Amino acid sequence: METKKGLKCPQYACGMESSLSLQWIPGGVTAAKGFKAAGLYGGLRAKGEKPDLALVACDVDAISAGAFTTNIVAAAPVVYCKNALARSKTARAVLINAGQANAATGDAGYEDVIECANALAKLLQMKPDQVLIKSTGVIGHRIKKDALLNSLPKLVSSLSSSTEGADSAAVAITTTDLVSKSVAIELVGGTNIRVGGMAKGSGMIHPNMATMLGVVTTDALVESDVWRKMVRTAVNRSFNQITVCYILAYVLSNLTGLAAQTGDRQPDGDTSTNDTVIALASGLSGSTGISSLISPEATQLQACLDAIHLLQHGPLLSSWNATVVMQGLAKSIAWDGEGATCLIEVSVNGAENEVDAAKIARSVASSSLFKAAVYGRDPNWGRIACAAGNAGIHFDHKKLRISLGEILLMEGGQPLPFDRAAASDYLKKAGEIHGTVEIHISIGVKGKGGGKHGDVI
Repeated sequence: METKKGLKCPQYACGMESSLSLQWIPGGVTAAKGFKAAGLYGGLRAKGEKPDLALVACDVDAISAGAFTTNIVAAAPVVYCKNALARSKTARAVLINAGQANAATGDAGYEDVIECANALAKLLQMKPDQVLIKSTGVIGHRIKKDALLNSLPKLVSSLSSSTEGADSAAVAITTTDLVSKSVAIELVGGTNIRVGGMAKGSGMIHPNMATMLGVVTTDALVESDVWRKMVRTAVNRSFNQITVCYILAYVLSNLTGLAAQTGDRQPDGDTSTNDTVIALASGLSGSTGISSLISPEATQLQACLDAIHLLQHGPLLSSWNATVVMQGLAKSIAWDGEGATCLIEVSVNGAENEVDAAKIARSVASSSLFKAAVYGRDPNWGRIACAAGNAGIHFDHKKLRISLGEILLMEGGQPLPFDRAAASDYLKKAGEIHGTVEIHISIGVKGKGGGKHGDVI
C-alpha cells in the first residue's frame, strides 16, 4: 500500500516479501549522512549561464562502486574512473562538468582529467585517487580546463549538506534535459538508512545506461565487494531497462523506411561514450555493517537502492509511484526523453527468472510496431504478443495473458472481447497528460521471475 508519505517495499525490489517502510525525504544526494553538494556556472556551456559544474563530496572515505558505458570509445573520464576504482575501494568526491564530453579526445583529454582531479584533490586535501570525474556534452570536445580550474575554489566553498546544495548539483549536470532529476528515500524502523541520488539523461537512452550520468549516496555501512555487486544489480534493474523512441508523425509502421520522408526518428540505439553511475556509501548511519549479500541488512539496502517514490517534478513527473532510488531516476530520464509524449511501462511475470522476464519486457518496450500503435492510440494486442514471442525466451503461448492498464486483452493465449473505445481512450489520455501506459504480461511459466522495462514515445 503506497502513500505520499511512504510505501511498503515491493517484492520485485526486495526479492522477497517485506514489510519495510520506505519514505520519501528531501535532500537528494545530500540526504545521507556525511555528504555535501554544490553546483554553479563556470563558463563551460556554449550558451547561457545555467550551472555547468557539480560537486558531490563526502566527509569520510566512502565505499565506492561504479557502472560504466560498454562503448569501446569510452570517454577519458570513464577510463579515469575505472582506473581509480580498480586502485581504491573508496572515494570522497565526484566532480561533473556539462558542456564538453571529453570523449574521443586522445591522450590530451585524459591528461585534462588528471589535472582537474589533482587540482580538486589539493583543494579538498585528499588523495587524487579519491576524486572521480564525469563529463557530459559534445563528443570530441575537451573540457574547457581553464574555466573549470578557475571555478574550483568557489565550487568547493559552496559545498553544502542542504537540499539547495543537492538541487544545484542536479541542475548543473543537465544538458538537453527539460528537468533535473533528484530523489532521496529513508528506510524507517530501527536504525534509519538513507539513500539519495541524482541523474541526467534525455536523448540517446537505449540500449544501455541511458546516455546518463548518475550519483547515488547512502550512509549505510557496507563492505566493498557487497556494495559493488548491489549497485550492479540496481543498475541492471533500472538504467539498463529503458529505451526511447521519437515519433513525430501519426502513422508509423516502418521507422526505417519512413525516417527520411517524415522526419521520424527511430530509437537511436546509441550507447553513449560517457555513461557512468557512481555510488558512494559513507557508513555514518550507525547501522549494522553489511558483509554478505544474503543478510537481512543487505536485502534492506538493496530495497533502498531499488525502491523510491517518483518526485513531483513539474508536468513530466505528475504521479507518485512505488517504483524501483535507481528505477525512479531511470523513469525520470525516460519521461524526459526528447520529444516524449508518454511513458510506457511493460511488466512481465511468470518467467523462470528475472533475466528472462526483463528480456521479454525489453522486447515489447523496444518494438517499433508496438510503440507506433500506442502513439496511434490503437490497442493492438497482437503487436504486444508478437514482440513478447520475439524475445528469444521459450514459454507456452497458450498461457499468455496481456492487459492494457486494467483492460484484459488476452487470456490463456486467446484474444478476448474488450471495449476498444475505452482502451483507445486510455492511450489517448496518457498522451494528453504525459502519463504512463501500463502493459502487464504473464507468460504462465512456473517461477517467480518478474521484470520491467520502460520506454517513451
